[in-house]
Amino acid sequence: MNFELVSEKKKIYSYDYDEYEEGKGAEELIKDILADPDFPNLNELIIGDWGGAWEDDCQPIIDGIVEHAKQFSHIEKLFVGDMDFESCEVSWIMQGNYEKLWAAMPQLKELTIKGSSDLKLGTICHENLESLTIICGGLPESVIKEIQEARLPGLKKLLLYIGIDDYGFDGDADTIRELLEKADFPQLKYLGITDSEIQDELVKVVLESKFMGQIRTLDLSMGTLTDESGALLLETLPQYPNIKKLDLHHNYLSETMAKKLESLPVVVDVSEIEEPWECGGQMYMNAMLTE
Repeated sequence: MNFELVSEKKKIYSYDYDEYEEGKGAEELIKDILADPDFPNLNELIIGDWGGAWEDDCQPIIDGIVEHAKQFSHIEKLFVGDMDFESCEVSWIMQGNYEKLWAAMPQLKELTIKGSSDLKLGTICHENLESLTIICGGLPESVIKEIQEARLPGLKKLLLYIGIDDYGFDGDADTIRELLEKADFPQLKYLGITDSEIQDELVKVVLESKFMGQIRTLDLSMGTLTDESGALLLETLPQYPNIKKLDLHHNYLSETMAKKLESLPVVVDVSEIEEPWECGGQMYMNAMLTE
């Protein structure tokens, strides 16, 4: 078993391939977590590969947390799906339905989900959640709508990997525009709309959103962001002195534009400048995390 105590309060639980071959899966993992003597002392729980994550979903883990809610009442940070591509490509990770989790973990402050296949958040209502991150190669419009309608009065950080249509994103710029228009997150300080093949379109949408006047960190990283967005950011950001950090890492900026952006009076990350590549006479750019 790959159970790693990262710190006194944080532990990773996962199975390796050999354990999967022996029949270990999500149902066994939740039992092993509950039986672990370290578990009662944790406040951060990280779930890695539950064994065959590409073919078996994590629903037994979610259901196990709900069923044993009292035993999980000390967990304030939860990450489901923390695995690298060698264990399972992000687009293959089979997720689950989190609708019952919200009521079962009222103390939860941070939730990170990796993978979007079969992902459902359900009706989201949670008084204490401060951070929601979804890491995936393509975020379904249905999940975006669930976030849009969420009641999360304490949410301070929202980080979404939008991804590409080949791996699950079935929306467009208007989908994100509607999300930002209708979502009600009065405490939001960190907004991340990232990892998109239409990053320039999404930058324009984000810069026109109501959240620009309240956030401190703007994360537009990991996508196909070009000088078109760079020029918009140079023009727009000076209007928002509340923004202290701009994350644009993994981009398709020119060196000249990158230097101009670094001159803004905020902390700017323009690292990992990529070059478009040519195939069959067409130029292509890639979001960072897709498959």
